[in-house]
Amino acid sequence: MTSETAVPGPSAAGTAAVGRLSTLQGAALYVGAVLGTGVIALPALAAETAGPASLLAWLALVVLSAPLAATFAALGARYPDAGGVSTYARLAFGDRTAATVGWCFYLAVPPGASAAALFGGAYVSSALGGGTPTTVITAAALMVVVTVANAVGLQVTGRIQLALAALLVVLLLLAVGLSLPHAHTANLHPFAPHGWTAVGPAAALLVWSFAGWEAITHLAAEFRRPERDLPRAAGIAVVVVGVLYLGVAFAVVTVLGPSAARSDAPLGELMARGIGGNARYLAAAAAVLLTLGAMNAYYAGAAKLGAALGRDGALPGWLTRGSVVGEVPRRSLAVVSALGFCALAGVSMAGVGPRPLVLMTTGSFVAVYAIGVAAAVRLLPRRSKGRAAAVAALVAVVALLVMSGVYLLWPLVVTGGALLYLRLNRTACGTADEAACGTAGGAART
Repeated sequence: MTSETAVPGPSAAGTAAVGRLSTLQGAALYVGAVLGTGVIALPALAAETAGPASLLAWLALVVLSAPLAATFAALGARYPDAGGVSTYARLAFGDRTAATVGWCFYLAVPPGASAAALFGGAYVSSALGGGTPTTVITAAALMVVVTVANAVGLQVTGRIQLALAALLVVLLLLAVGLSLPHAHTANLHPFAPHGWTAVGPAAALLVWSFAGWEAITHLAAEFRRPERDLPRAAGIAVVVVGVLYLGVAFAVVTVLGPSAARSDAPLGELMARGIGGNARYLAAAAAVLLTLGAMNAYYAGAAKLGAALGRDGALPGWLTRGSVVGEVPRRSLAVVSALGFCALAGVSMAGVGPRPLVLMTTGSFVAVYAIGVAAAVRLLPRRSKGRAAAVAALVAVVALLVMSGVYLLWPLVVTGGALLYLRLNRTACGTADEAACGTAGGAART
């Protein structure tokens, strides 16, 4: 899960500077952005939803990743700007659509971060015991740590984030490699115990694991040669991510069998099968580190995004403080953190687990992908490879929109809220002086 920043448009200065990122470095960043906390829990949730047929959902999402990654790589290469999807939406459809994308990302972070915290908490309770109370307490502690760290201005460096991504790759390879000798093909039968229609809901869950192909567009201008390096980096990452995800999903189904659906810590279970029960402690420690790293990125990015949206008139102006480089957006961070704790409290009291939070978040991801891909169809040159990829991705994203079903209500509500706010703010600006309406370039004044 990543966040977008609202900016007026591509910066000439930004595109003139020569970046330093190479193809391999870019591929590593892609892998770090896409491989996240979802893989430590979603293989079990998908298996619970569709049984062994969930492997088809994983395969479908891997196949979808190719045109999706190619689309955003083409956009990043052509329009290298830190605004990412928000910038593409503005260029293709105007400020209102850009603000809507910003709202969808901003309000996807609280439920998404709460779900990530619960995933990490589940690994701790699997290792230490204590069940649901341990899971929830650990999740709350993780959210407090990340909130405090961001409030005082401490940020996990890029090198540490990449190290955490490398840790995840090693964890996945260990879990799969050590557990596969215990695989049984009998666990593939019955292949679709809940019917073939269950593959769709499983795919909707798994969108969480594949969010991030748009993330590196923020760094497009940092590549030495974006038009060459960005597509190559995306291609390498698609292969690496696809192999890892399919390997983990296959191991979860064939090694854990029906018990996979009841596991809150599938990677810990896989490692325990391979090297013994003590592996759960290793898996728990790795899960906590990965969760902290991912949540730090979510909170930091969302806090900055909220400040930028306040600056541009798409959110209340009192959130603006912190939008300048080097400032800490504490007000926006407080909103994100408070909403995250509300989401955690809601699912904890209802006893429904992280599944609704995951589906709310992935509904927003799918909506943003739809806007980003539609922008690509409009912006990229006809008969180019990028536009062909965008057309293919658009068809696939429409299918994901259908699969998301009722959970699209969340991004629809968010969209309605964004448009209503822009309308009310524009009306207020019509009767107020310019200083009361925010800084220049605000979406509400267009």
